Order: sequence, then structure tokens, then C-alpha cells
Amino acid sequence: MSTTLETDICILGGGIAGLWLNARLRQLGYSTLLIERGALGGGQSVKSQGIIHGGTKYALNGKLSSAAEAIADMPERWRACLNGTGEIDLAGVRVLSQHHYLWSPGSLISNLAGFFASKALRGRVEQVKGKQLPQVFADRAFKGKVYQLAELVIDVPAVVQRLADLAGDSLISDSAPHLQRAADGSIEAVRLQHHDIRAQRYILSAGEGTESLLGDWQQAEPAMQRRPLQMVLVKGAQLPPLFAHCLGSSPKPRMTVTTHPCSDGQWCWYLGGELAEQGASQAPDELIAKAKRELHELLPWISLEGTRWTTLPVNRAEPAQSGLVRPDTAFVQPVANALVSWPTKLALAPNLSDQVIAQLREQQITPRASAPDTSELARPKVSAPVWDICFP
Repeated sequence: MSTTLETDICILGGGIAGLWLNARLRQLGYSTLLIERGALGGGQSVKSQGIIHGGTKYALNGKLSSAAEAIADMPERWRACLNGTGEIDLAGVRVLSQHHYLWSPGSLISNLAGFFASKALRGRVEQVKGKQLPQVFADRAFKGKVYQLAELVIDVPAVVQRLADLAGDSLISDSAPHLQRAADGSIEAVRLQHHDIRAQRYILSAGEGTESLLGDWQQAEPAMQRRPLQMVLVKGAQLPPLFAHCLGSSPKPRMTVTTHPCSDGQWCWYLGGELAEQGASQAPDELIAKAKRELHELLPWISLEGTRWTTLPVNRAEPAQSGLVRPDTAFVQPVANALVSWPTKLALAPNLSDQVIAQLREQQITPRASAPDTSELARPKVSAPVWDICFP
């Protein structure tokens, strides 16, 4: 016999987007329950590089694209939250770097790419020299240019933990939530092992898992796409901190590097950009060999002796687009009594929440239910950092 829990909003998916939304809605007085099948942040969130983009990497061709404009104000919104003055109180969450950088290895084309990016983004990009250079570039062998971006890099697992703390008793762990379809095609309830959850609105925010939730609901639209990556991880005690896009000859970064703390005190370089996109179909050993060649060419003065290497396949889950292109903004679409969403990027979690709240107001969904008793239900754990999972 199932017990029914009544709530205003039921969120399915406990990545940063779902957790951020949960915190915003609770601040607005809504009763919420968030259901996570695995570990909080264990999907795309902890596999991200933690960069709060402001659109610079989308303007390397010298033009401000719609994607660059859509994400432009995200760094300041995140900074306000991290300072304890924003829409969500993230004070105390570790910031890995206050700035991300664009880095030119010295070729004419990549220098021009940096120049055009700086002109297009006016004030969001500033060339740094001399003592202002990050440690990794403070070597006589470095002949390129470095641009400081108005972007930051966060410790994603720490953000997930903080958002989980803000969630109070609203988090529920269940390995197989089932969406019960009503006769009119709406969601009648979410069935858990021993409970049914009924809500005014259901928010599907499970990243790649949203596709299976839609299938369970027998709902074909909106369709989802996957854009694959294969990230490269390099671990070593002597690696210097590096948070930068390496500019290349194309409008995309040749390589994007972030640095993350491992539980044993060592550091992990997490390599993305074109290296990870083009390496999605490569064998891990082949991709690692390519990454070693790239780093030797770009940073020959950095010793990689004694480092450990591995790769991590990642699927970026997004609403389906013509030609498998990247969506410009977070995505929210109303379907019956649900809202189907994908943040499309970590930095856009606030934008996704804005869209959901706007939809709830447009649909005149106001707080009604009191917080249900969840004391007997299991709570999801926060995912371990991916660098500790990949290097046990």
C-alpha cells in the first residue's frame, strides 16, 4: 500500500540545475520534493569543468553570437551568490580560480583570435603581462599572449553539497521513480517504492536521464540529443594551477584546462575543448597520446614526469537541435502539467530557474501545500568528485 505525499512542485533530477531550482522555489514559499536516482550531481554536474562562462569562447570569430549574449551576465550572478548577496547563498563554497584565461601559444592566427575576442567583448577580456601572468605562463620559454576573462571556476562538488544543505528535508533517493500517466496524458503521480508523490507541477531536470523519464511517461516530445566528449585527466602532485582556453586556428578553443584538488592532496588537470570533442570517438590510449603531444608542444617547460593519465566519456544532454548544434540558452518547455528542462551548461542554472519560475507564474501556480513528512524516506548522497572516481 503506497502512501501519498502532496507537494507543490516535484523535481526529478538532482544535478546543479535541479538543486538550484529547488532552492529558488523554496525561497518563494513553494513546497518541493526533489527525487534523485543516484548521487546528487553524479551525472553531468560533477563531470563539468566548473567554468562559469560569460560567453567569451563563443566569440572567438570576432562576433558576439546569441550564445555569448545569453550567458553574458551569468558570472556576475554566480559571484553575487558566492559572496552571499545573490539569489542563492553560496557563501563559503570554494572558488578554484577568480578568473579563467585565454592563452595564445604565439601563432599569428591564434593571436588574432584573441584580439578579435577582446574587441568583440569589450571589458570582459583584458590582456595580462609580466607579474600579472598566471604562474604557469611565468616562464621565459612562453612567447604567447594571455587574456584574463571576467569568468570564474568553481569547485562543483562543493556547490552540490551547499545546495543539498539548503534543500532541508526535500531530497528523496529512489532508484526507479515511475511517472504514472493519467487518462488525459498528464502526469498523475510519481510512484516510488512505497510512496506516490502528487504535485501541482512536475519538473523534469535529470539531464541525460530526462529521456528515459519521457519514455516512461510515454511522451515523445521534446526530443533530446547527445553531444559526446571524451575528457582527458592528468594527475600529479607537481602540476601548477592552470585555468585557461588555448586559442587555436578555429573558432573553438584548441584545449580547455582546469585544475582540481584530489582527496590525496594531488592536483588533476581536466582537459576539454576541441581535444575532447574530436577525441570522442578515439580509443583512450590514442587520445592520451594526442593530449601528451599537445601539452608538450604548448607547454614544453612543464614537466609531466610521474603523472597519471586517464579519460572520461561524457555526454552533453540537450534538447534536440537541427544539425546537432549547441543550444544558446537553458531550455524549458511546458508539457501538460510538467515542465521539461535542460540547462545545456552549468553556468545557465540560474537562467533555467528564471524560465521555470516565469512559467509557474504564467500558469498561476502558487504555493498551496505544506511540507510533507519525509523523515522515513532515504536521502541521496552527494557524488564524489570525478577525479577521485577516475583515480581511486
